[in-house]
Amino acid sequence: GLELSVNNHTADFPLTTWLDYNISLSCLVQNSSQAEELLWYRGDGKVDLKDGNKVNVSNICISPATESDNGVTFTCKLARNTSVQVSVTLNVLFPPQLSGEESLQIEEEKDVTLTCNAKSNPQAQTAWYKNNTILTLEQNRYQLYQTSEVFQLSITQVQKSDNGTYTCMVSSPSGERSKDFHLIVEDKKPVFPKEAVIAAAVVVILTVFFGIVARRDAIFTVW
Repeated sequence: GLELSVNNHTADFPLTTWLDYNISLSCLVQNSSQAEELLWYRGDGKVDLKDGNKVNVSNICISPATESDNGVTFTCKLARNTSVQVSVTLNVLFPPQLSGEESLQIEEEKDVTLTCNAKSNPQAQTAWYKNNTILTLEQNRYQLYQTSEVFQLSITQVQKSDNGTYTCMVSSPSGERSKDFHLIVEDKKPVFPKEAVIAAAVVVILTVFFGIVARRDAIFTVW
């Protein structure tokens, strides 16, 4: 009948908390007739415990909970029989954290992609605005791409009318955030055909060459 309990749970369980909250986990030996040593693990890594925090009762504190703790499993085990254990998996809620290149310069008629990186728990939803107005997607010119952490807006064949401030508005049950992207469309640079340049250079070289050949007698006379 020997078993363990963590925060009064004798079976594995999830624990939901908020970002920056402190979490206390208490592991207790049930139905023990002798001193039992306890072990704690964070994922596969063993947690260092002080000597007075190992026998029959053991407490650990996550202070404070961070994004990196989300999805992590903490397990209390009986030292002499590690199959006796209870695990708790953290579900850390946090609002969207946004990042991405804020200013982009692109030449007219080229393609551009605005990337809004958004980490959140739970997963967020997004909307794109242009100059504080919900963006109307033009067919065949605008494309949206979304994963759990990346929201992209792609524009093909950018035009001068695409100049402006684009806002990535991200919302989740744990909060709402926005990030601005400034798109600057530059004039299209003139393109010189490589073939035409090479042909013109060849013509100039041949003209000079034949001019020298035509005047070779005069040149020899001078010498």
